[in-house]
Order: sequence, then C-alpha cells, then structure tokens
Amino acid sequence: MARRDFKALEQRRLKAARLFEQGMMQAEVARRLKVSSMTVSRWWRTWKAEGREGLRAAGRAGRKPRLTAPELSQIEGALRQGPLAHGYSTELWTLPRIRDLIERVTGVRYHEGHVWRVMRKLGWSLQKPTTRARERDEEAIRRWVRDRWPQVKKTPPAGEPRSSSSTRAASRKGPRSAARGRPAAKRRS
Repeated sequence: MARRDFKALEQRRLKAARLFEQGMMQAEVARRLKVSSMTVSRWWRTWKAEGREGLRAAGRAGRKPRLTAPELSQIEGALRQGPLAHGYSTELWTLPRIRDLIERVTGVRYHEGHVWRVMRKLGWSLQKPTTRARERDEEAIRRWVRDRWPQVKKTPPAGEPRSSSSTRAASRKGPRSAARGRPAAKRRS
C-alpha cells in the first residue's frame, strides 16, 4: 500500500490559497494544480472561512493506534516470558491467550482476529509446534523405512503403462489421448 505524502498535499493546498489570494478563478486553480473542481471548491470554502491555517495538514490519517510504543514493548516482554510464567498450563501462545495478556498488561481489549495485527507489528509470526509421540523410536522408524517400506510401496512394474488418474488403471486397449474435454475419436472399420 502506497503511503501518502502529507507534506506535498499540504504544499498543494497552500499553493491554492496563494492563487485564491491573487484572485484566480477556481476553475483555473483546478487546472493548474491538476485536481478536481470539487476539491478546489472545498479548499476555497475552507480558505474563506479559516484562512491559510484551515488548509494546513491536520496530521496523520486514520485512527490513532490504541497501543503506544512503550505498551507494545511491555507486551513483547510478557510474551517472551512464555505462557507458563503467566499461569497457562502449556508452552503454547494462542490468540485468546495473547488477547487476554494484552488486556492484563495494557487494559486494551482486542478481538482475537485483531491480535494478529499486533503480533505482526511486533515482528512475531505463526509458529505451529511439531507434535511427536513421546514413545517414538527413531531407530525403529529408520529400520522400517529401510527394510519394510520397499516391500509395501505400490509401484507399477517397469515397462507397464502408467495412468494419470489415481482411481483408474492404465489400459493398452483404449484410445491413448483425446482433446481436452472431448471424447476420444472412434476408429473407423
């Protein structure tokens, strides 16, 4: 998403104010500044009511963030301590847990869906833990893959035709190809 150059926009409005002060018509101001006549009309009304100061930049666009930089640092510090340090039974941060943590640390309540925006702002990403059975025997797995897997793996013998369909065996009898979406042509006798 491209960011707007608020300083340049303010300069353009102030240039319009100078042109208004010189007595230039709104249509000519619109042509010179390459903006719509409606925009110039709005600027002219503001200039008439408030003067040049009315055309100065209002500041940032959009809603102000609900969390300040120090609050974001507090949240990140709390996240780094881990869920166990905050009374959770596992070492897994979930969106509901993070939402509750943000509310406890800052007093700001977010919807779970918005928590991701806060996490991305902090540079965090989704990390899905790998789950493995505690009883897992790596050596037994290696032996099975080496010895048993080649015996149970289903592969057609060399030289046999292969089918591109996972539900239909290849056949030497039927026509081999047809145009996409059309039935295969029948042989004339």
